[in-house]
Amino acid sequence: MTQEQGKKAEQYVSGDNAHQTGHNPDVANTLPYEKTIKVIGYTTLIVAVLLSSFQIWQGITSTISATYFRPVHLCWVLILIFLHYPLIKNRRKKGYLAGRVFDLALCGITLFAGYRMSIFDYNDIDHMLYGLGTVDLVAGSALLLLLLEGCRRTVGWVMVLIAGMFLAYSGFGDLLPGAMATKAYSLQELIQFQIYSANGVFGSALGIAATTVFIFVLFGAFLEVTGAGKFFIDLAFSIAGKYRGGPAKAAVLASAGLGSISGSAIANTVTTGAVTIPMMKKLGYTPEQSAGIEASASTGGQIMPPIMGAGAFVMAQFTGVPYSDIMLASIAPAILYFFCTLLYVHLMACKLNLQAASRTEAVIEVMKHGAHHLIPLVIITVLLMMAYSPLLVGVAGCAAILVTAALRKHSRIGIKKFIEGMKNGALLALPISVACGAAGIIVGVVGQTGIGLQFTQFVMDFSGGYMLVALGLISIVALVLGMGLPVTAAYIVLAVMAVPMLGDFGLPLLTAHLIVFWLSQTSNVTPPIALAAFAGAGVANANPMKSSVEVFKLAGGLFIIPIMMAYTDLLNPDAGMMAFTFAIIQTASIIVAIAISIEGYLLRPLSTVERLVAIATVPWVLFNPFGTGVIGVAVVLGLLAVQWKTQDKATV
Repeated sequence: MTQEQGKKAEQYVSGDNAHQTGHNPDVANTLPYEKTIKVIGYTTLIVAVLLSSFQIWQGITSTISATYFRPVHLCWVLILIFLHYPLIKNRRKKGYLAGRVFDLALCGITLFAGYRMSIFDYNDIDHMLYGLGTVDLVAGSALLLLLLEGCRRTVGWVMVLIAGMFLAYSGFGDLLPGAMATKAYSLQELIQFQIYSANGVFGSALGIAATTVFIFVLFGAFLEVTGAGKFFIDLAFSIAGKYRGGPAKAAVLASAGLGSISGSAIANTVTTGAVTIPMMKKLGYTPEQSAGIEASASTGGQIMPPIMGAGAFVMAQFTGVPYSDIMLASIAPAILYFFCTLLYVHLMACKLNLQAASRTEAVIEVMKHGAHHLIPLVIITVLLMMAYSPLLVGVAGCAAILVTAALRKHSRIGIKKFIEGMKNGALLALPISVACGAAGIIVGVVGQTGIGLQFTQFVMDFSGGYMLVALGLISIVALVLGMGLPVTAAYIVLAVMAVPMLGDFGLPLLTAHLIVFWLSQTSNVTPPIALAAFAGAGVANANPMKSSVEVFKLAGGLFIIPIMMAYTDLLNPDAGMMAFTFAIIQTASIIVAIAISIEGYLLRPLSTVERLVAIATVPWVLFNPFGTGVIGVAVVLGLLAVQWKTQDKATV
């Protein structure tokens, strides 16, 4: 499945079919407004390619200061959204042409607002003393509304409603009772804070989306058009396909790599799932299991170094911690997550008595054909470890893809494919940029009104001072936010609200942010709204709710590992190698204990007593009372020994 198909699936899940804007001439010739559709289609292509070119140029030269670059980027993105995501999607529907005229009018208003931003003198203190001029106030208000409309078209209504609620709180907070009340800010103060400062829309979240994140999305688009995506899938199958349940294990490995690059669990699910899900079904996994395996693996790609989606770059900006340090801290937890998923996959295969794939291509043959695709990943990993700017690393990665693809005839791309990559990169970045801009509204209101402190106090009071209860409350908030927000936006909102509270429990800043970052991923895998599972169910022709139950089980590491981050030295190698190693063993033991308790299988079916013993070890190993957690680990190993001794050799 192509990058375009991955994009289509993501738009389908968000309720938007705007990708059908007329780039297929065979379709356009049979529909009304053919010339209009073609003109807008070509205009969209040109605007998208120019946006990618501008982003690369800015990344290399840094000519425009952040104060002016961020508004330019956002306005460019909004214009592209109004071109690519029409107000009326169905061309046969009455009013389609009028809708396109309205879209073009919004483009014009966006240009006007962008022009006013570009000539605004931020160093002149008159606007601070006397307020904004009428024209600037109108331009700022229009840009805020345009941002919300762009969010509605790409991300959905939930993000708009949440941002709107925060804006309403800023404007009418004095009407609320008790501790919830705050000062009411005028429209003048609100626009000045949100638009004409770096505290709201144009804060650090949009800054990262407009620079590093955009470049790495473009990096992923180039990987796709050069055929690197297919190479990673083939490599995963050649490595894991020969083992029991091999296609499912290959799906996990392939999605771990591609999900890290694509930055979208949903797009990764349908992209790699188009290959892996049919093979899993053919092997004997149920459609729901196949969809769940692919969705859980694709979600894990967001927490897998070296590229951890957009959120990790935002985290580096929020914490001031070098991205290389975040990447290093995330390696062990990410491996444990995929260990969890692979363990469930293996236990399912054993229970169903599934065999290896009938035939897989040798690793050496796959490497001969596409080993050069690994060079860009090696380059960006090394450069990130050397603490180079992620933005420059992303630009270098894009260049490395094109250069290495040119080394082999079968991966060499022409101008048409190059333009396709530039276009796809820009289009895939649209939802991220507007979501981060809208998240900036929320961050701004939190800073302006002080509501974050009230939230922290509420959670602290409700939890009774118990960190486990507080983590549970944060998980619920993350789940609710994630049902309507992209992962990055959910992380930004949750980081502003919850990280200070976790700091009150004594957790280091990076640990608190990584916990929140992991919990922000859970909405993709948690019923009743598990977007990645629903996307996988569509590919597998499976029941969406049953698929979401399967993925919730398979992705259990997203809930277990953040707790272990808080209670162990899993993110603290400085505590000593012994403590760090034991934290890894603790986490792995808990994962195994929960998995075999749920599946009722290890090397053979578990008895009721064995399942009860396994689940009883979980709190023992987690809380490690009086340092006796090692005994709980020994109990899990003892279960493994008993199973090994009493297993039916014929079923192995």
